[in-house]
Amino acid sequence: MTSGWLAVLYNGIMSPSASASPVPSELAVKRDRLLEVLRGFGSVAVAFSGGIDSTVVAQAAQLALGDRAIAVTADSPSVPRAEIEEARRLAQHIGIRHRIITTAEFTDANYVRNDGSRCYYCKSELYSRIEALLPELGAAVICSGANLDDAGDYRPGLKAAAEHRVRHPLQEAGFTKADVRALALAWDLPTWDKPASPCLSSRLAPGVEVTPQRTARIEAAEQYLHTLGYRECRVRLHEGELARIEVPLHELDRLLEPTVQRELVRRFKELGFRYVTLDLEGFRSGSLNQLVSLELQRLFAGQTP
Repeated sequence: MTSGWLAVLYNGIMSPSASASPVPSELAVKRDRLLEVLRGFGSVAVAFSGGIDSTVVAQAAQLALGDRAIAVTADSPSVPRAEIEEARRLAQHIGIRHRIITTAEFTDANYVRNDGSRCYYCKSELYSRIEALLPELGAAVICSGANLDDAGDYRPGLKAAAEHRVRHPLQEAGFTKADVRALALAWDLPTWDKPASPCLSSRLAPGVEVTPQRTARIEAAEQYLHTLGYRECRVRLHEGELARIEVPLHELDRLLEPTVQRELVRRFKELGFRYVTLDLEGFRSGSLNQLVSLELQRLFAGQTP
């Protein structure tokens, strides 16, 4: 009888830890398809932000390919320092090889202009850097964490991915966002319920130039909201150095308490915001997409591999 981890591998369970949860049969089919897709690549470099999607891809790549998989994390002023550290911890938890590379999107005038296509230039920079390193990394294919829910949304980065022949194993295996979270939970990944955390530059309204100073200001402002107990929040920066704060609707009242409000305004103005506003619609992902021109939305919507 096969024993130990060989039995786990033989039975197709492929669980990263003994404490992992059982996988429902429908999800197990997708999980096995994901592992098979990755094995078919031979060796991969996973564009690894530490978000839930790329973490699941990194875990799957480690299980499917072992040392023929590596996670690559971009470091730039658009990435919160806490996210870099979390990516390090997650890579160690998974056991995958990990490389942090510096990207230079802030030197690209097209990125800095922030006309609504910023993400395209950011991803072009990232994938170009990884592509150049593939021989050194010992990888043949670049993988992203895009899932089926990303297809059809406004995702300029997917156009850059297509141009660099990036593969999307979650999409190829039929994973929705809900599937990704369910598998992360089953695999006992510590960030299975982590809120989405797009780059800091995504907080700047189209037309507001992206600068390291502005992204640092947003990072500090959101960190302040975290200290108030807000796990999911956004500080959007509009023209005129206006901060628009989004928190979940059921938590709006707390920011209006006089003591909290006064200290929040003081802190935000100390950081360099001229106006501090609270969005009464509450937190919603991608709210700045409403300001992107219809022409750009038509150009980048529905990008698929």
